Amino acid sequence: MKKLAVISLLALMCVQAAAAVRLPAILSDGMVIQRNEPIRIWGWADSHEKLSVCWQDTCYPVAADKDGKWELTMPASEAGGPFTMTVGDIELKDILIGDVFLCSGQSNMELPVRRVLDMFADEVAEYENNSIRHYIVPKVFDFNTEMEDTPASSWKPCTQENVMEFSALAYFFAKELYKSTGIPIGLVNASWGGTPVEAWMSEDALLSFPKHINEKRIYEDQEYCKLIKTLEGQAFHRWNTSLYDGDPGYSGEVKWYDPDFDDKDWNSVDMFSKDWGNDGLNPTGGSHWLRKSFKVERRMAGQEAVLRLGCIVDADSVYVNGQFVGTTGYQYPPRIYNIPAGLLKEGENNVTVRIISNGGQPGFVQDKPYKIVCCKKEIKLEGKWKYHLGAPMPQAPSMMFFCYKPVCLYNAMISPLKNLRFQAVLWYQGESNVDSRNEYADLLTGMMRDWRRTFADQNLPFYIVELADFLHKKDEAGRAAWQEMREQQAKAAKADPHASLIKNRDLGEWNDIHPLDKKTLGKRAAKSALKDLN
Repeated sequence: MKKLAVISLLALMCVQAAAAVRLPAILSDGMVIQRNEPIRIWGWADSHEKLSVCWQDTCYPVAADKDGKWELTMPASEAGGPFTMTVGDIELKDILIGDVFLCSGQSNMELPVRRVLDMFADEVAEYENNSIRHYIVPKVFDFNTEMEDTPASSWKPCTQENVMEFSALAYFFAKELYKSTGIPIGLVNASWGGTPVEAWMSEDALLSFPKHINEKRIYEDQEYCKLIKTLEGQAFHRWNTSLYDGDPGYSGEVKWYDPDFDDKDWNSVDMFSKDWGNDGLNPTGGSHWLRKSFKVERRMAGQEAVLRLGCIVDADSVYVNGQFVGTTGYQYPPRIYNIPAGLLKEGENNVTVRIISNGGQPGFVQDKPYKIVCCKKEIKLEGKWKYHLGAPMPQAPSMMFFCYKPVCLYNAMISPLKNLRFQAVLWYQGESNVDSRNEYADLLTGMMRDWRRTFADQNLPFYIVELADFLHKKDEAGRAAWQEMREQQAKAAKADPHASLIKNRDLGEWNDIHPLDKKTLGKRAAKSALKDLN
């Protein structure tokens, strides 16, 4: 029995020793390693622990330092795979060697494939490629420390199961590259909607921009940040409680989304008019209710259907014949809601939309689809709707987006990648810097210099995506500002021998800050990349 106990103890000790070896999240099954560059592997173990890394028939010894950190540089490899690597007792499977691109920026880089299916559904459905892999760097921020690792994530091959969460731009970019090279493609997606360029820069890189450094210092105290979020949460809770308690459409005995609700006393309004969403002078925050009757043919009755409601400012909850069919919490995503089988009936039907405005002008975005699609036929929903104000409210409490502040994303999402090697950076960002566009060329130049230092590659190419055309022609001041921003982007690209500007203005949509045609844009970016690869 004692011998058995000793054996069990030894086994436990071995397990504990093995468990002490840890790799960063991005070094994991399915990863893509940059070809023709020395391969750096790193991680953590017990203090002074010795281990080996076995790769392509060679084992390399390495030992952790007193702090438990270790790293190893192995010879470069040509494109190929899949390969297996062992690090101590850890086995990494299905590794490819190819070209790896860092895809970064704000929402137009982040925008997933599922958001562009209106234009590319058939094409996406027909394509799979295990040699194209996508890795999403988790969204985290840190004001104080250049982090060494990120939360767990995983490499995903381009399959129908995974592709919907791929960056749409990166997806089309990789498809075009692979078609020309046949070389595996790795896409490391470190992006976050709404973020300005200074959030992606290190503190050292911002030393010549003291305003940004000083802003960063405000948020270095974690307790202060927690307090802000606590107070913010309380403010939103109180605002929303008042909103719902004061809305007769919800709090009344008869709900305003009830199909039998009598709306004869409601105003008839043009859905795109700005008249119904204000008090005659200023926009009205709070809840706004709109109802519309529509007729359904016999052959559509009981069938599944799709409700398209364009885009709505700001949030919405939607009901068909009194049944809830969907909700969206902010203005930009397209409203595409499924109407389940059995809900539509022959003859008169009703759709009710409850819009929540945070304090700006509520409304439906023009030149978007507003219809019900069923049995290959469409029921148009544009035109007149019945309207009634629900609960008028003051401006919603402001939100603190820490991720918009200087340095914090570099620390948490770029610094942990510093030991990787990339073929190039695909950068789509700038919308959030339009209001401070006069300094953008200098900031972007500084960021490129910063990242080349981080990745130890002074010639690292950057493909800078030009901002797409946006805003209505009547908004002359807004359009002029965006044009000036494009000029700043062009200035930074022109001054850098390893940067290219990717034309995008002509692919814009005046009513959507997220234009759908990421395919043409991806092809243009791939064309620039091929010049560097050849």
